[in-house]
Amino acid sequence: MITNGTVSVRLLHHHRRVRSRHAQDHDFAGALLEYLWGAVWCFFAEGDPAAQAWVHDRALAVLGGKAREVAIGIRRRATTARLNKQKRIKADAYAKYLTNKVKYLNYPKALAEGWPVASGIIEGTCRYLVADRLDITGARWSVNGAEAVLKLRAVRANDDFADYWKFHLNNERHRVHETRYADETIPIAA
Repeated sequence: MITNGTVSVRLLHHHRRVRSRHAQDHDFAGALLEYLWGAVWCFFAEGDPAAQAWVHDRALAVLGGKAREVAIGIRRRATTARLNKQKRIKADAYAKYLTNKVKYLNYPKALAEGWPVASGIIEGTCRYLVADRLDITGARWSVNGAEAVLKLRAVRANDDFADYWKFHLNNERHRVHETRYADETIPIAA
């Protein structure tokens, strides 16, 4: 699973890790494109058709495992273009994002493993799992209360409720009854 590291997505990632053996904390394609579109306006005038081609080429390079090279290219272009201070700060920030996230932007591995690389999947799941339940008007949640509700929603959404319920009943029986007797064996009534 490819995520962008936001709080709600991290909650989702935590719950999905129980079910998915392939979950990884990567940044998703939507965040990558957001940063590339931010960088492009440091170099191109608004509406310049070349901007789209620039973003396209850089996105393909990152998807090909060349995030560091794209960051270096952004900085090099910023130096060559002698950007004003404001644009240079922005260009450096976008390049820094890519540099800082290199280990998370291993799209070739993610794609080879068959992990979904799309913000729509993640955003839709977060909306369904988290927002539809927790973002209701007037609701106030403690961290523990929200965590409990999200765990149950994740279990239900993954069709694991029957297995979870067996696990829960066994643990409750052990906690409430078996631990109160010698050798944790409940005596049989005569």
